[in-house]
Amino acid sequence: MTNGEKLSRQRVNGFLRAQGQEIVNSKGEPILLSGWGLGNWLLCEGYMWRAGPRGDRPRTLEQVVRELAGSQYAEEFWPRFRANYIRREDILRMAELGYNSVRLPIGWRVLMEDEPGIRWKEEGFRLIDNLLDWCEEARLYVFLDLHGAPGGQTGANIDDCVDDFPRLFTDQDSWDKAVALWEELAKRYHERWIVGGYDLLNEPIRPDDGRKPCQHLVSRLRDFYAEAIAAIRKHDQQHMLSLEGHHWATNTAVFCQDYDNNMLIHFHRYAVMPDMRAFDEFLELSRRWNKPLWLGESGENTPEWFAALYPLGVKLGIGHNIWPWKKMACENSPYSVNAPAGWEKFTAYTSGGERPSYPEAQAMLDEYLSNMLLENCRENPAVSASVRREPGCSIRAVDFDEGGSHGFCEQEGLFAYRKGSGMEIVEPEKLPEKRFGFDCCWDALRLAMHPGEFAEYTLYGAERGSTISVELAEGAAGTLELLQDGQSLGKAQNSKPLPLSPAPETVVRVQCVEGQPVLERLIYR
Repeated sequence: MTNGEKLSRQRVNGFLRAQGQEIVNSKGEPILLSGWGLGNWLLCEGYMWRAGPRGDRPRTLEQVVRELAGSQYAEEFWPRFRANYIRREDILRMAELGYNSVRLPIGWRVLMEDEPGIRWKEEGFRLIDNLLDWCEEARLYVFLDLHGAPGGQTGANIDDCVDDFPRLFTDQDSWDKAVALWEELAKRYHERWIVGGYDLLNEPIRPDDGRKPCQHLVSRLRDFYAEAIAAIRKHDQQHMLSLEGHHWATNTAVFCQDYDNNMLIHFHRYAVMPDMRAFDEFLELSRRWNKPLWLGESGENTPEWFAALYPLGVKLGIGHNIWPWKKMACENSPYSVNAPAGWEKFTAYTSGGERPSYPEAQAMLDEYLSNMLLENCRENPAVSASVRREPGCSIRAVDFDEGGSHGFCEQEGLFAYRKGSGMEIVEPEKLPEKRFGFDCCWDALRLAMHPGEFAEYTLYGAERGSTISVELAEGAAGTLELLQDGQSLGKAQNSKPLPLSPAPETVVRVQCVEGQPVLERLIYR
């Protein structure tokens, strides 16, 4: 059974469940989840709007829209936003690209009144109902993600909290609302098999970072999981549960007990070296508890970083969900929303600048509503090609298959990248400056090869006309031979494409014949 088969939408069939360290469908077939997060739809994030500090979370964005465009306009704006940002067309496009799942981040105020007592908002549930119908049509599992819980579970803008403190764990009303919300979701969706699972809390309990400390609340996180699971299981014995650790879903401390016999361990990876170190700690945890893993959120990096991390995870039996499907003026999501004319005035206002006029603001927001429609977005095809290592991507030479190399050189350094592979990784003389927030500077590394050494790269979706080429560092000298599944493709010259045979999954070997060439990347077209 190939990884390609496990990633297929043909595996979207009936309720998912945990079976040892694998996720299986209703037929008992293993499935590797692969998909995108629907960020900014039911919980807005200001950076996806190119907003400044005054618009960093839903409640502040709502206030800004009301200030700029007026109360009546704002009241009409948000239903239009929800109707336009994610539609059936988005889901069908994900299916066309070959994905099998989506993760739906939910802000609690979309489903509940922010008032005393428990009062549901049916229009919010209708949005989820519509998404489930579209995903059932397209055959994509949906993971319901409580991204912004009552009171806030993270203590940062991403959970829509009021004061950057996770009051879910200190305020009884917030706690009760969150448990009631999961019980209501279980009541409503216990029969919907297209729901892949329930992601109980996104990135709970941020690190102590100069704001009010909150690490003492980790034991409360454990208690919340236990109480929410009990509420869910009163109505729903079938759906799989997804549990995350604290510190941006990177810390394993909360996995100190077996919470449920049908759960997965969910972790996140940003700004890490895309090698085995990104997975080792969680692989050990998976073996200890005999639970499957899910890289349930990751991204916001370069396409080459995607091509390094996610195929490696697939080889290790770990599926992925990447963040986010679309956002404004970007190169690293599949779709980029074009910034409306004059949008710099919106950004300036949310950064403490002058206020545009009501007509200007309304015109900008109207254009934003139009630009966010999928057909009006700019597609970034290299992004999805890189995630799936399909034609249209490039792969850093240092990101060869684990175990698919035979090298003679072992060196330590600043990065210690691919330590233990035996290959010579050429590091820069000094650490490069970061270019963006989640930059880990790993793409400054190059691969030096010596005669007799080889490195292998697994590729997917090779079609008739697909090619592979090698890009060498400037001044590098040497002779390389390329082989596909053991068959020689010929000698490689710098950037000269060599034709590949069609194959759903194939391995290209780059072998050093003579000299000491230094490789930058492989180009897969």
